[in-house]
Amino acid sequence: MSADWPSMKISNVAVYRNNKRIPLKSLDRAKRQGIYPYYGASGVVDYIDDYIFDGTYLLISEDGENLRSRKTPVAFKAHGKFWVNNHAHILEEKEEGILDYLEYYFSQLDLTPYITGAVQPKLNKANLDTIEIPIPPLEERRAINGTLNSLTYKIDLNHQINQTLEQMAQAIFKSWFVDFEPVKAKIAALEAGGSEEDALLAAMQAISGKGEAELTRLQAEQPEQYAELRATAELFPSAMQDSELGEIPEGWEVTDLKSSTIEIRRGISPKYTEEGGIQVINQKCIRNHKVDFSLARRNDTSKRKIDGREIQIGDVLVNSTGVGTLGRLAPVRHLPEPSVADSHVTVIRANNRLISNAFLAGLMITSEPLIEASGAGSTGQTELRKQVLEEIVFARPSLKLSRAYEGAVEPMGQQMACIERQLVSLASTRDVILPKLLSGDLSVPNKGNQPKAEPLSPLQGVE
Repeated sequence: MSADWPSMKISNVAVYRNNKRIPLKSLDRAKRQGIYPYYGASGVVDYIDDYIFDGTYLLISEDGENLRSRKTPVAFKAHGKFWVNNHAHILEEKEEGILDYLEYYFSQLDLTPYITGAVQPKLNKANLDTIEIPIPPLEERRAINGTLNSLTYKIDLNHQINQTLEQMAQAIFKSWFVDFEPVKAKIAALEAGGSEEDALLAAMQAISGKGEAELTRLQAEQPEQYAELRATAELFPSAMQDSELGEIPEGWEVTDLKSSTIEIRRGISPKYTEEGGIQVINQKCIRNHKVDFSLARRNDTSKRKIDGREIQIGDVLVNSTGVGTLGRLAPVRHLPEPSVADSHVTVIRANNRLISNAFLAGLMITSEPLIEASGAGSTGQTELRKQVLEEIVFARPSLKLSRAYEGAVEPMGQQMACIERQLVSLASTRDVILPKLLSGDLSVPNKGNQPKAEPLSPLQGVE
């Protein structure tokens, strides 16, 4: 039990390296752009041309609203060569496995008694070092870390896989609907004196990334896949036309989001309840183009009706209020249970007689920077007007091509949905066993040297 573990201060088991921190102003960083992560209170703020730390360290937020809101971890490891400003404490371990253990311990510790400052929360070094932490012996610590690290690694890996899948889908969207590469390939082939068949083969190469010899082999070895690729290439025109957006493929229509959707509206103003009711998606749930259902709350349907307001798979959710949150969006790839959005989230639903759900998702992700920059109102009260979304203008392809894109990326979407469900399960397992492991209520067998949890990429945060 943790009662049998000695209680220690951080300074007993780790070394503070705060004296080595050097803050740099944003103007100075702009002149020193490079490859080394520059960390602040909540993660990577920038990348610069030098480093002051080399190794594995634990960073703990020293100030900022995140100390209270906990939107991102307050304790996180940094690896390799990096720079740290004066908004994060930095620790080097004295004993094996201390950094892993402290990271997990702080992930569930209530810091309220140690935070000062009503406007700008602060966790100074003196207060941080008053925290009494039960420290298990080395072998128990190895076992605890090993169990939690294995879950952390799987979660990080799944996040990276999903990010890669999304990048692949977006690369196809950009090639087909932004850069018009298959159309331009056809035009180039015809301008070079080629036949319509040559133009079609050029488009097939642009779509598949395969050369002529590879396509010949594909036709011989996988004729069905070759036929599908050829049918997709035939959907692209072989000429461009002038439009208000510049040159777009011939036959495509310049239109806006309002004309291509059946719903663009905010969610409900919920009456919250702790039990029962229906799940409510809020702005905290929407990050990195996915919906984190673990952060959802519940609406009392006896007090606030939800008739016809349920979210559907294929919808796109857009955060619509607040600096730093406005514009973040996520396609709904799966729903663990019936859900609605709250009034700070806009729900967008495709008109599937005009565009596919996958096309809508690709269009909205492509438009995200524009949406993020389109808030109106004073600081802290920024709102995304419905009109901003309605007036997103784009070149709409034929419905057949829109559906062909959906067919091309559907396997990726299905895998992403499956991984998102796995992430929910993994995170739930970790959240259940973590406090039991740290309290000593749950013991795990020691299997020798356990792997350390190393992130697959630096945490992205704000200063």
